[in-house]
Amino acid sequence: MLSGQGKMTILVTGGAGYIGGQMVHDLIDAGERVVVLDNLSTGHRCAVPDGVLLVVGETGDQALVTRLIREQSVEAIIHFAASIVVPDSVRDPLGYYRNNTANSRTLIECAVAGRVRHFIFSSTAAVYGNPAAIPVPEDAPTQPISPYGWSKLMTEIMLRDASRAHDLAHVILRYFNVAGADPRGRTGQSTANATHLIKVAAEAALGQRPQLNVFGTDYATPDGTCVRDYIHVADLTRAHSDALRHLRSGGGSLTLNCGYGHGFSVLEVIETVKRVSGVDYKVEYAPRREGDPARIVAGSERIRSALHWQPHFDDLATIVAHALDWERKLVKKRRE
Repeated sequence: MLSGQGKMTILVTGGAGYIGGQMVHDLIDAGERVVVLDNLSTGHRCAVPDGVLLVVGETGDQALVTRLIREQSVEAIIHFAASIVVPDSVRDPLGYYRNNTANSRTLIECAVAGRVRHFIFSSTAAVYGNPAAIPVPEDAPTQPISPYGWSKLMTEIMLRDASRAHDLAHVILRYFNVAGADPRGRTGQSTANATHLIKVAAEAALGQRPQLNVFGTDYATPDGTCVRDYIHVADLTRAHSDALRHLRSGGGSLTLNCGYGHGFSVLEVIETVKRVSGVDYKVEYAPRREGDPARIVAGSERIRSALHWQPHFDDLATIVAHALDWERKLVKKRRE
């Protein structure tokens, strides 16, 4: 491996994935030194910028992670690596607890042993389950309704406990629905068979899927379909940069929602994609999926005040336009 003498390094797990890839670009743009750890199960080598060391491996590989932290002089870890599909977690709970919870425990242990000072964790709004209050505040009860949500909540608990026992300041960021692509067109959601609604709708609009399925039309929402808070991936990664700045300046550990504070229904998203793309694609209606809450919208006051986070792309049509641009790139690449 390359020697990391001198400049301190940020280890980005899952840095060849959708959100992690955007994060790595942002960090490099800011002049940071970055190393990526990714098993490439859903990530892509091409998502990692030239000149950035990509180590192919598991976050649960204690010897590998220990060596990386030591040799690369890692001072901060941004932990994205995880399995993220809610219905899959219902079918394969033990796989999710291994990849999301057990592997995170190993990573945290390596961070403590390697004297890593800062840890930023990608958590999820799924820890809230079906929240009673909308928008949901960070201090709302955590009652996940899927193994995915539980696997992330368990990691939050481990990280908080480890931080109290050791010198490891952390920020837990609970993502709402991430969408869009790099505004500069360098990276985006490239996972085959992705389940993100805006990604799937963009694929349908560009003829890459025969139709789009709507799962459930009988929810207690204005139009009967699920309501979600969609956050642009570039605004989400900016929140991580703000979190790193907070920790480096001596700020304390925090748990924060990442969302805009307002939601859109599945049908509203479908209509926006149709309008922005100019394509009237086929929509089919299917039964509810297990593990899907009816409505979940972020209370976003805390992240704005604690990190001085200011979103730049809080507009559904802009998010959709960036997603469509990226999807067109992927279609073109497949045809070449």
